[in-house]
Amino acid sequence: MREDWKNHLIDAGAEFEDDDLVHYGNPERERRMAINGEVICDLSHRGLLEVRGDDATEFLQGQFGNDITQVDASHSQISSYSSPKGRAYAVFRVLRTADSYLLEMPADRIEAIAKRLRMFVLRAHVVIERADDSHIHFGLSGPDAESELNNALGVCPANVDDVVEKDGVTVVRVNGVHPRFELFGELEPMRTAWDKLNVRSGPVGPREWALLDILAGMPTVVEATSELFVPQMLNLHALGAINFEKGCYPGQEVVARMHYLGKLKRRMFRLAIHAAEPPQPGSPVYRADGNPEQADGEIVAAELHPDGLYSALAVVQVAAAEGELHWGSPDGPRAEVVDLPYAVPEGA
Repeated sequence: MREDWKNHLIDAGAEFEDDDLVHYGNPERERRMAINGEVICDLSHRGLLEVRGDDATEFLQGQFGNDITQVDASHSQISSYSSPKGRAYAVFRVLRTADSYLLEMPADRIEAIAKRLRMFVLRAHVVIERADDSHIHFGLSGPDAESELNNALGVCPANVDDVVEKDGVTVVRVNGVHPRFELFGELEPMRTAWDKLNVRSGPVGPREWALLDILAGMPTVVEATSELFVPQMLNLHALGAINFEKGCYPGQEVVARMHYLGKLKRRMFRLAIHAAEPPQPGSPVYRADGNPEQADGEIVAAELHPDGLYSALAVVQVAAAEGELHWGSPDGPRAEVVDLPYAVPEGA
């Protein structure tokens, strides 16, 4: 994190462990605020990768699962990058700037994705580098977030994935149980935007934003879950994050085969877990009568909810999800299936 931005957050009450922002003094209160009120959240824990050059569009079109040509100054998209076996290395949002693409994803995936993309540049005129230091990035969420954004900036994207720009601040509308936005820009305009929004919105830590992602049913892939899931298992087809008409890209045959042949046997569910400790990404989920040697699913992400349970996303066998689930072992903490805020097609 940039030192000047870190100092700005400290002035707003942020508390750090090493270089990581953890909360603003009262995590329990911040969790309640995130669910029920207007909050702002620094997103420096989310990495930014910049891809630019004359061949950037054609290059990325041949690598990602969504149609990169649909991304422009007014429209972003969720996409994924997969192995030749169709397993997702990462899930990310793609934005278009004046001369480049920005890929926003968990920070622990940035170097791995950058390294793999560079392997395929060959003679293409493409530059791939981190953009964390050149872009400040924070989020806004809440029942009245639209009016707060309009009051602060005079603009507000109307639909999910829409992008608007005003006075050096780029605003993207993202999925959320309440209106939710991510803001990008250079230091000074972003400092001004933060200060305006901070008048009626309370700052919260990164775990609260991750909880809002879970409640919205938005998947994430981290190092522990890299190459575990085919994109459809993460419900990316339900989120408009896969294009089945575009040309070749790594893993396309697997993704297309799953799309055109039969129903999904595994997909992402939202769970409420009665656990005393946080379920970690990649940890197992079982049927109550399941085989302890063979998990029926894996945790995608989990965060503590104000109700005292852990809200989680997990990829689970569809047949197993119709029965009683437990986390960690067949007789571990109960994991109840909770409705997602969107429909998932029965077919892949």
